[in-house]
Amino acid sequence: MLDLPLITRAGTQEASSVREYLSFTLGSVDYGIDILTVQEIRSFTSPTRIAHSPVEVLGVMNLRGVVVPIVDLRLKLDCANAEYNLSTVVIVLNLGTKVVGVVADSVSDVVRLEPGEVLPAPDVHTGHGEGFITGMATVGERMLILVDAESLLCGAESASPTQALV
Repeated sequence: MLDLPLITRAGTQEASSVREYLSFTLGSVDYGIDILTVQEIRSFTSPTRIAHSPVEVLGVMNLRGVVVPIVDLRLKLDCANAEYNLSTVVIVLNLGTKVVGVVADSVSDVVRLEPGEVLPAPDVHTGHGEGFITGMATVGERMLILVDAESLLCGAESASPTQALV
């Protein structure tokens, strides 16, 4: 009997063990986010600021009739202040009933990872709700921090001011 991959109606390989991640950078750190949550990638344009919003929420943008909150992940993760340039992007994520844009310095590529390539998330207890880190993976010469967008932006471990807007 041949061990062939299952092909879905969309024509893609369904291998429950293989996951695909969009890799992006924040400063000098590489992150990966489940490609199935990514709706689109757009070049950065300044969003419309909302008064009294948390510092990490840069504002909102109109995406084909949908008002989308834009969150700067550098500010959300307490990284260095962002410098917006031509490589800065907004990754639009579809998180079930919510659409959220996250600002990243750049996107790199789509990475396919087998379960054996994903290492457990470190147990560092920083007090910043590190439960959004789902694992780590080495891809070539770089270490990729894998994140769960929903936990980071909407989950119980997310800072409540951001959660109120997204």
